[in-house]
Amino acid sequence: MKFASFNVQYGVGLDGAYDAARIVDAVKDADVIAMQEVTRNFGRNGDADLPGVFAGLLPDRYHAFGAGMVTDAGSAMVDGRVQMKFSEFGNMVLSRYPITGVRNILLPRTRTYDKLNIQRSALECLIAAPSGPIRVYSVHLDHRSPAERITQIAFLKDRLANYAIEGGAVTGGSEMGFQELPHTDDYVVMGDFNMMPEQPEYIAMVGPRDLYYGRTATAAFPVDALDWLGKRKGGDHTWEEPGNPEIRQYLDYCFVSGPLAGRLKDGWVDAACVASDHKPVWVDLE
Repeated sequence: MKFASFNVQYGVGLDGAYDAARIVDAVKDADVIAMQEVTRNFGRNGDADLPGVFAGLLPDRYHAFGAGMVTDAGSAMVDGRVQMKFSEFGNMVLSRYPITGVRNILLPRTRTYDKLNIQRSALECLIAAPSGPIRVYSVHLDHRSPAERITQIAFLKDRLANYAIEGGAVTGGSEMGFQELPHTDDYVVMGDFNMMPEQPEYIAMVGPRDLYYGRTATAAFPVDALDWLGKRKGGDHTWEEPGNPEIRQYLDYCFVSGPLAGRLKDGWVDAACVASDHKPVWVDLE
């Protein structure tokens, strides 16, 4: 089962051109795709409805979208009727297998005065995979503050650990005619974490590395799939600054719950992809 995470930069590539089709071409072979920076009514891509565009380009996939940021983009009174228009910025999941439950989790944030800070979110999807139910999260953390990222990571990890208590999208749904959703402790968390390996926020996510044993899979810390597989090498990157390719960072990850670590087969970064300023991160799970 192949997973791919891709910050699509609202469909705009390293060449500055908007091209949703090449975004899809880069990840269409994945069974589950997590996307970040998916937008509606966003001026930099001609106000495209990207959730609708991506769903249309992959008509055989189940899909869900969750906006973190929602802000007015020109709502107006026209001929005596209000016409609403919001700009939305968030995360998306597309899956070969049914999505049976969805939560859009809003992450903590702090008001800023001179730098952009938008509401960040994590989209949780319960997927009926052939091997059993699995939770998939498409995540995008703050881009400018390590302290804020650490706070967001702590909040996100609480949601991962407390799923059994919180119950996901719905519990006891049969009372209102909804299906009873299965419970699973297995999860895959993918996205743009805006952090470099071994920075404090990365350690907050996966725990410190022991000098002898390295990192062991535990219930308290997700496993960085590519690190676990030994597939991340010095100099690897998942983002480059458009127009300045010498400025590169490793910002995008796939984390899995401890029990899934033993099912990891392979992982890689598609460094040749130019469809966005980020690179797709892939993981193959048995």
